[in-house]
Amino acid sequence: MHDIQSRAADDSALINSARRTFQIESDALEALQGRLDGAFAAACRLCLSCQGRVVTTGLGKSGHIARKIAATLASTGTPAFYLHPAEAGHGDAGMITRTDIVLALSNSGETQEVVALLPYIKRLAVPLIVLSGNAASILGRAADVHLDVSVREEACPHNLTPTASTTAALVMGDALAVALLQARGFSAQDFALSHPGGALGRRLLLRVEDIMRRNEALPRIAPSALLADGLLEMTRKGLGLTAVLDPEERVLGVFTDGDLRRALDRRVDVHRVTMQDVMTSGGRVIGPLEMASAAAQAMETYRVTALLVTDSERRLIGALNVHDLMRAGVV
Repeated sequence: MHDIQSRAADDSALINSARRTFQIESDALEALQGRLDGAFAAACRLCLSCQGRVVTTGLGKSGHIARKIAATLASTGTPAFYLHPAEAGHGDAGMITRTDIVLALSNSGETQEVVALLPYIKRLAVPLIVLSGNAASILGRAADVHLDVSVREEACPHNLTPTASTTAALVMGDALAVALLQARGFSAQDFALSHPGGALGRRLLLRVEDIMRRNEALPRIAPSALLADGLLEMTRKGLGLTAVLDPEERVLGVFTDGDLRRALDRRVDVHRVTMQDVMTSGGRVIGPLEMASAAAQAMETYRVTALLVTDSERRLIGALNVHDLMRAGVV
């Protein structure tokens, strides 16, 4: 019993510690939002006018945040990369060109390795944006634009470990990236182009024609054919349906597993009834240039597992089912 009570007390202390961290960091972000002013807009304008890249830099925890900000900028339409300040002093500073902008992070504004970059930055006449907690610091005074990311206290009980301060810098970087993508008119399609290997890219870039089945893989049957022949065609093609076509290959209707169940409920004779008697007239179709994600949405909306793909005159050119979408990573 004592062990259970002790563990409960320990759990309570851990949860209270987490709540304290949440509160401190939430307070820091609220204060940060209240300090947004013309300096933020000036930083955005510098980035928008940049003909090169945004070079982020920072050391330690600030370096991790700077790396993440560079990745976010690059994926949202602002070319960017992270430069390690210690490596910069040994040749990597040459990665900065005269068309770039430097975005430096340092909570103190006095980080030696970052300060050491100032002569090179000034010699190239490269604009400098600084995110720090001290506008009067060396970096703060040297900046073309200083963004104040100071915090009243860290979440660390010793007020030492960078916690609230790194959160403030991260959120300021996110705010900068989002403001820039909106100013550039950066779309979801643009985002997908920079993420071709990810699930989002697949959902936004793949079209129906990229994954649909074609030619001999398409199940098709004439309206005058017997239901028995339609069932054989469905079985051979394994799509869970068959298209019912006129002589010009235009879709007259579709016959699915659901139609089969309804036909059997009516006790039809599969060797006597024709496809036109049991098909669903019209049927759900989609165009080849529609996004594959639209096909997935249509299947969900209409509660079907497959779609026929037709041209503008409803001629059959393809088909796909939910398994094709799953293999393509769309769903």
